[in-house]
Amino acid sequence: MLDAKFYDTLSRLRLRMSHRSSRNLSGSRKSVKKGISAEFSDFREYMPGDDLRRLDWNVFARLDRPYIREYMEEKEAVVSVLVDTSASMDFGAKNKAELAKDLAAVTGFLALANMDRLRLYDMRDMGRALSVGGGKNGFPKVLSWLENLVFSGESDVFSAVRKMPAAGSGATVVISDFLHRDMLNEDGKQYEKFLQYLNYRRQRPVILHTLAGEELCTALDGTFRLIDAETQDELRLTVDSTAASWYETKCRRMIERMKKGCRGAGGSYVLCSTERDRNQLVFQDLREIYDS
Repeated sequence: MLDAKFYDTLSRLRLRMSHRSSRNLSGSRKSVKKGISAEFSDFREYMPGDDLRRLDWNVFARLDRPYIREYMEEKEAVVSVLVDTSASMDFGAKNKAELAKDLAAVTGFLALANMDRLRLYDMRDMGRALSVGGGKNGFPKVLSWLENLVFSGESDVFSAVRKMPAAGSGATVVISDFLHRDMLNEDGKQYEKFLQYLNYRRQRPVILHTLAGEELCTALDGTFRLIDAETQDELRLTVDSTAASWYETKCRRMIERMKKGCRGAGGSYVLCSTERDRNQLVFQDLREIYDS
């Protein structure tokens, strides 16, 4: 995991949201409800029972009618973080699973540091989420949960998202390699439907596409017996420069499709390579997921 100095720098940032909060718990996000925080929102006519201290006497003097000043109420948003724990994530000389845990720690810390409600999900066990609130004091629970994750078997990111319980508006962070058959088929629509579903649920999608360096640029040359880490299916394959070039082209097209779709849905897509230095990845590459 990352060190204390790293988190001290991280504490100056916060996740970007696309919807105002609709929850009733106190926090640091602007709510759709009116309250008594310091940020002015609007005027409305005085009604019996209103607090006279909020009466605007300047408006009353001009219009000869009493008006109340309204302010935006700050509420807690929900940040849902889904971690792909399938066997394909346990791969790479620089392991994807370790990077996924670091990314979940980063986004979880940001949520708690800004007094949001954090929900952590293991995609292979969506029925048991870790729900943490109360600020940074809850962060040790996050680290403990992440350390105990097991990466094995199969998972389906698209069906996992639909199993999340309703939680009001907020952000959904998906950490996965997206090695799904539909992603290899340029005519496949599951990814787009997945983004539409998040938008319908008033969730800002944050896609952290986690890939190993070997998956982005293959050095294979020769004949190999490949074994699917999740299904154990076997494939005998001969790889030459033409096949490697074809693979890398398909990979780039998938990345561009994912980036375009996510941004079109009002979200953020970031390619997270295991080869990238953690500080550069978090403080440079991930800058678009933060409030400016």
